[in-house]
Amino acid sequence: MTYELSETPEAAPDADGPGRHSHRIRLNKVPEITLYFWVIKVLCTTVGETAADLLNEKAGLGLTGVSVLMSALLAVVLVVQFRTTAYRAGVYWTAVALISVVGTLISDNLTDNMGVPLETTTTVFGIVLAVVFVVWYRRERTLSIHSIDTTSRESFYWLAVLFTFALGTAAGDLVSERMNLGYWLSAVLFALAIAAVGIAHFALGLDAVWSFWIAYVLTRPLGASIGDYLSQPTGDGGLGLGTVVTSGLFLAVILGLVVFLTVTRKDVIDSEPAGGRAA
Repeated sequence: MTYELSETPEAAPDADGPGRHSHRIRLNKVPEITLYFWVIKVLCTTVGETAADLLNEKAGLGLTGVSVLMSALLAVVLVVQFRTTAYRAGVYWTAVALISVVGTLISDNLTDNMGVPLETTTTVFGIVLAVVFVVWYRRERTLSIHSIDTTSRESFYWLAVLFTFALGTAAGDLVSERMNLGYWLSAVLFALAIAAVGIAHFALGLDAVWSFWIAYVLTRPLGASIGDYLSQPTGDGGLGLGTVVTSGLFLAVILGLVVFLTVTRKDVIDSEPAGGRAA
């Protein structure tokens, strides 16, 4: 799917006053939303699920220790991401892969270590994500991914991405536990939900912003279900490949696609004058 997110370009240039332009980044910092984007997003989500399980089981650090380690790595990569002046596929997708792990761990910590019910975490993450969007729009007057070209907008973008992963983890686990569908049927259910969002957008005119972010949230439980199906033992309904093989396989595919996009630049958003990309 390719989405054009809504924006109000005529209001944006003066939203923060004259000082805002001193923080403007010349080029957009995120990729175009193409089929490549969705494929890599699902793969990163799958790695987020299996890598979190792998580190928790094999590293001997415990859920809290793994969370601290991965959060530190994410912080380092985000510093690099913010210091770049344009979209760099390798840096961007490394950040997404790490943020998928951290988002998973945030939800798992609340549920497994603190005993917070999934109904509560799902609701709280949903509210927090909504607040991020409201504050983002009130400050910038746009949620367009074609204008992630200031430090402020990029900060809101990554904060939203983090909470989509946390929300997707909690909501996906809640659905899986309540419906008890198993990994494969869960994957089919979430794939159908994403397809329904696509139909609602392209055929029924569902707002592009809502379409994009709903699909973005749903790819998290979709990827997790695929990862669990591949990695979990056959006795538990999986294929028994294990977390090491599954994580390694998906990381290899992600690396190949990122190298391809780095060379071809097929997912680079062309720069346009202000107001050239209104929904």
